[in-house]
Amino acid sequence: MDFDVKYKFSSKARFLEYVKIDTQSDPSSKTQPSTAKQKDLAKVLVAELLEMGIEDAHLDQHGYVYATVPASIERENVPVICFCAHMDTSPDSSGTGVKPIVHANYQGQDLVLPDDPSIIIKMAEHPDLKDQIGNDVITASGTTLLGADNKAGVAAIMDAVKYWTTHPEAQHGILKILFTPDEEIGRGVEKVDLTKLGGKVWLHNRWGIFRIDRK
Repeated sequence: MDFDVKYKFSSKARFLEYVKIDTQSDPSSKTQPSTAKQKDLAKVLVAELLEMGIEDAHLDQHGYVYATVPASIERENVPVICFCAHMDTSPDSSGTGVKPIVHANYQGQDLVLPDDPSIIIKMAEHPDLKDQIGNDVITASGTTLLGADNKAGVAAIMDAVKYWTTHPEAQHGILKILFTPDEEIGRGVEKVDLTKLGGKVWLHNRWGIFRIDRK
């Protein structure tokens, strides 16, 4: 099946909204999640998933969001795949009042962050920016973090769910969605309920995709 080239991606728009929600975690807290405000984003995600028709989308008391995209094929022995990203941002820099700035059609110029002009992002110091020539580059305004880690992942997964739910011809098995709190303080999976994901974790990688045993 070919990808629908006319599909209008929503990950950028979602990301620009998600980063405005303060989800900073707190290593000194003993609660789970470590900060109640992480649930502010979680509630938004659940509402959006329900609107997409994901009937089991829910937030638990520990701040985890779980959801299931039903299989679009009836073939046997198709592994369950889980897409996972964390919602919290680092406690090392403020996540309050984030103002994302879109530098459209980046052409290699210095990026001066307006709320603190002393912060200048230069291609000479960040050579990977050469790969972004012609693309939109998103930064914070200079006084906060941006939150791309890992709200970019959250936005990408949400956009993928939107595609799957609007393109039933896209063949896949059961897809599990997991958004976690407190990853930045090392407690991201401390209270995760693997039974909601279908079974035993079989494979995991840093990009937030892992395979789960069907049994």
